[in-house]
Amino acid sequence: MQITIEQGDITTVEVDAIVNAANSSLLGGGGVDGAIHAAAGPRLLEACRALRRSTLPDGLGVGDAVVTPGFDLPADWVVHTVGPNRHQGETDPELLASCFRTSLGLAADAKSRTLAFPAVSAGVYGWDADEVARIAVDTVRAWDDENPAALDEVRFVLFSQDVREAFARTAEG
Repeated sequence: MQITIEQGDITTVEVDAIVNAANSSLLGGGGVDGAIHAAAGPRLLEACRALRRSTLPDGLGVGDAVVTPGFDLPADWVVHTVGPNRHQGETDPELLASCFRTSLGLAADAKSRTLAFPAVSAGVYGWDADEVARIAVDTVRAWDDENPAALDEVRFVLFSQDVREAFARTAEG
């Protein structure tokens, strides 16, 4: 699997699936979550509401993920995952690793060959970008070792230069 790191807008990348750093309600929010909901159009919110009415009445748990269509996005699929929030005492690195691992599995199950991640839990959820980068890159590499040829490419599409640099340092080291 090829791993690439770039600065950009995840809502515009040409991949089979993108990962949304969602909140547990799945009903949109700020940052990456709000941008994805805005770019995907109102059908994404309706799909998330349908999940809440059916299989996820209490919302999506931290470290878990679920897939919806991408609707108006270039990506066919959106994998929604809820990262741990350090400000709420969610400091276990395994919860963050689970976001990446579960998202990879669901993207592969959806027959995606290419997947783009944001920096899940960096930013408003209080995780240091270097720590997120280390956990993300290590988890992706370990998942690829266990699931060879399941995905062709994982792209980390990061909004800020600082976060992109943190991921670049990790991937090179």
